[in-house]
Amino acid sequence: MTISVPGQHLPAVARGTATAGPPDRLAGIALMTGSAASNQLGAATAALAFPALGPAGVVAVRQWVAAAVLLTAVRPKVAAFTWRQWRAVLALALIFATMNLSLYTAIDRIGLGLAVTLEFLGPLSVALLASRRIIDLGCALIAGAAVVVLARPQPSTDYFGILLALLAAACWAGYILVNRVVGARLPGSQGPAAAAGLSALLYVPVGIWALASHPVTGAALGRAATAGVLCSAVPMTADLLALRRVPARFFGVFMSVNPVFAALTGLIVLGQSLEPADWLAIAAIVSSNAVSVCTSGHAHGPGQRSGRTTTTNDRPGLWDTRAGGTDRPAARYPAHGHRGGAHRRHRLQAGPGTLPDRGPRPRPHPAAS
Repeated sequence: MTISVPGQHLPAVARGTATAGPPDRLAGIALMTGSAASNQLGAATAALAFPALGPAGVVAVRQWVAAAVLLTAVRPKVAAFTWRQWRAVLALALIFATMNLSLYTAIDRIGLGLAVTLEFLGPLSVALLASRRIIDLGCALIAGAAVVVLARPQPSTDYFGILLALLAAACWAGYILVNRVVGARLPGSQGPAAAAGLSALLYVPVGIWALASHPVTGAALGRAATAGVLCSAVPMTADLLALRRVPARFFGVFMSVNPVFAALTGLIVLGQSLEPADWLAIAAIVSSNAVSVCTSGHAHGPGQRSGRTTTTNDRPGLWDTRAGGTDRPAARYPAHGHRGGAHRRHRLQAGPGTLPDRGPRPRPHPAAS
């Protein structure tokens, strides 16, 4: 996964329902296509630098560039962070570091398309496990069967590479969960930006070792740095602009095609071909995600939830990989408001599954642009 800012909840612009006309919708689709292409082209560009720098060296340079971009854009007020906030940021930084290294090493061993597809199981699992719907159970079974196909025994099967890709998937799932905590404790994108900076610091000794033990070339360094830009600044900007033009659910469905983009990019840029069964498995995982996202808003009416409390961005886990917003579960808001210095507890009757109005609440901080 990329940390463009793996975000974590959709930016504020996506919380409502987009009402853009056809020209804006086409512009949104173009922006989303560019974002997905940029992500996978960045990963392919990084892979071209593996022979010279190794996956660890490429990840180090990529982390440094991404951190420079995010820290410059967001400027987190780290001096004001409390220890409670730093704990969440440190956990996120460790996830960043592990996720990117495991993914890039997996790409080096099993190819871009297969690695990204397996990694995509992370956010898909978070969304499906949080659901109690029959259709999501069916999607989970289909995705699981697809993984069995992708990991089927063959003479060339690299089980360690598959394990690394699944580790990246677990990290992405952990990233979504931890980033919700970070978003609840820190405003805007300050948490993800600070975590990216910490992750870059963690890679200083790794980067020094990797660069010292490989014959470094200017071309390899340039490719690694380009990967950092293509996988961070470009998607973050494109996604933010796209979410002003298309509905959030449509954005989530479109993000499902990332594994297909990865497989095509691996084929065209890196010459990594896949067997027909692998293409079918990738299509099954993509379709499972798309079906789950498309049907997520139809099971319940407005204000209704199915055994869980979320924001209006009902299924963030599927596409939490970009600009870091701070949508927080409504259950985390205080059960009392503040008016004229007096706290009032609002006790409203609500039917089963209905999220009650708890009165005035702190407004979520807007996402960083």
